[in-house]
Amino acid sequence: MAYEAVSQMTKRLILIRHAKSSWDDPLMSDHDRPLNARGRQAAADLGQWLASRGYVPGEVLCSDATRTLETWTGIAGALPEGPTLVLKPALYHASPDVMLAVLRHAQADCVMMIGHNPGIGEFAERIVAQMPGHPAYRRYPTGATLVASFEIDHWQDVAFGQGAARDFIVPRELAA
Repeated sequence: MAYEAVSQMTKRLILIRHAKSSWDDPLMSDHDRPLNARGRQAAADLGQWLASRGYVPGEVLCSDATRTLETWTGIAGALPEGPTLVLKPALYHASPDVMLAVLRHAQADCVMMIGHNPGIGEFAERIVAQMPGHPAYRRYPTGATLVASFEIDHWQDVAFGQGAARDFIVPRELAA
């Protein structure tokens, strides 16, 4: 899909499920689980993919879990400096309604949201008017990334079913 600039009356959402996390320590709390090596590589690959298409957020709304923060760190390395990182504890295992409420407070024209399943997968299904035909979309696997646009002036006006899916990728498709 071709890159398109975000206009004054268009908002863009980059919706990312955290990359693959480690289960090496069964006693570690879910909140504290880090990415595994594959997840760190996937995050870096996603950053390159986003940068190559001009999908650069002005604001990043991120769960405060270790694996979401590490996903952002991996992505950020490939993007120009400048996005504002906003940690949102409410995004940790958030429902689609909570995610929508958080998004309604966003400020930038292009916003990245990084969260967890099952909520982020359900949110991805509900936020767009028509889901992409990609076979992995309904599963929303680790690292799944949706880019959607919204013909609204302010994020406070965003609603389910308004988004137009512009791009979708899973890290496996980016592996060299």
